[in-house]
Amino acid sequence: MKELDYIWIYGASGHGKVILDCLLANNLMAEGFIDDDSSKTRLNDLPVFNRYHINSTKDKVVFGIGENNIRKKLAEKLHFNFYTVIHPTVSMSPFAQVGVGSVVFHHSVVQSGSVIGVHCIINTKASVDHDCIVGDYVHISPGAILCGNVSVGELSWVGAGSVIIQGVKIGKNVMIGAGSVIIRDVPDNAVVVGNPGRIVRFSE
Repeated sequence: MKELDYIWIYGASGHGKVILDCLLANNLMAEGFIDDDSSKTRLNDLPVFNRYHINSTKDKVVFGIGENNIRKKLAEKLHFNFYTVIHPTVSMSPFAQVGVGSVVFHHSVVQSGSVIGVHCIINTKASVDHDCIVGDYVHISPGAILCGNVSVGELSWVGAGSVIIQGVKIGKNVMIGAGSVIIRDVPDNAVVVGNPGRIVRFSE
């Protein structure tokens, strides 16, 4: 394995384990995990430390944290040198863009003209078709499909296996339930479920 300076995974969690797999698939190795829970000591044969082990002027950090709001709070507070992780099985157009600190997991697709924001998660086998705009700190869950020209606002979460048809605009801080089919625009802070998707409440 080769090293790119020192890569740390911030979040000793199941999500962090998958990021480690992505690094290994790219012939990279994490130095270890970082977690604020002092009871955690090892994960997948790597040590777990607190954040003070990170050299912020040199080390690379990627968040192993699935919760959007926590990633945003930490990114705005800590100002590390964040690293972008893309699994080698990803089908990524050379005309797509992925923001710093984002992770794109196994067998996902990001098509031409699409722009992925910072600290996003494009999870396993998710599909982002042409000319989509995915805002910062968004999580596109496993198997979710964004058809062409979809936009998803900051901090939104698109549930596993859901489908958003072409041209739909999803607001900020939206939660879309697993398996939903979204056929019309969704306002900020809405919680949407079903086929076709319907708003069941608004979050604070």
